Amino acid sequence: MTENPPAVDEAAQSLRDRINTSQPHTARIWNYWLGGKDNYEVDRAAGDQIRQLHPGIGEYARADRLFLGRAVRHLVHDVGIRQFLDIGTGLPTADNTHEVAQAAAPEARIVYVDNDPLVLAHARALLTSSPEGRTDYLDEDLRNVDAILEHAAKTLDFSKPVALILLGVVIFVGDDEDPYALVRRLVDRLPAGSHLVLSHTITSPSMPDVDEAVKFWNEHGTPKLTQRTPEDVARFFDGLELLEPGLLSCSRWRPEGGDASEPEEVAMFGGVARKL
Repeated sequence: MTENPPAVDEAAQSLRDRINTSQPHTARIWNYWLGGKDNYEVDRAAGDQIRQLHPGIGEYARADRLFLGRAVRHLVHDVGIRQFLDIGTGLPTADNTHEVAQAAAPEARIVYVDNDPLVLAHARALLTSSPEGRTDYLDEDLRNVDAILEHAAKTLDFSKPVALILLGVVIFVGDDEDPYALVRRLVDRLPAGSHLVLSHTITSPSMPDVDEAVKFWNEHGTPKLTQRTPEDVARFFDGLELLEPGLLSCSRWRPEGGDASEPEEVAMFGGVARKL
């Protein structure tokens, strides 16, 4: 079940009014790179231009999505987590958090949070739940911690461990907004045994074409993003127990399959950490 009532005509029109189809948007470009259909020509054009600057950019989206699946399966199977707070959900696609979690634990509960109107429009229709579990969706900004947690508490039990998922979303919080304090505020409200799953685009001298792609994006797209070094990204896990193999390319976080060769590195780094 979902806590969201069906969208009425007035609400649907309000959502449509909020969708800007004249400017490329990161959620829709990400959807395009993943092979989805929830995007516009302006998004596809920008996505293709970014891919020209950095041909491997589409692999980031796929690596991030596969990282999500592996992290959620680990938390469900090996840790016993049954509650997930996924902030910066993005457009629904294959293997969403609730689908992965409830495939193994039908009673799992998931709250999705995003502030993109197109995501909200699709979330109402696509983010369903197993009969035993629950899903909910909140139209809210990552920065509004109190509002997020107040709403999430209607579905999640914050006396029990929760997996906080922040995939590719903290990049949209500038350094002047103190993103580290923002993440700490969220983590501090979770009980011991909770986990943080976070991914972030990095900047590295070994990947100069990534910087060019980001520069293009910040000149033409919305919202603007902030790159950080791997060392800067590691700070989001301060005070937590970072699980093996640590913070590294999402493609290399506990890869599955029989191929013994190391997956190709992408400039989207991720990690999973436990709150002690």
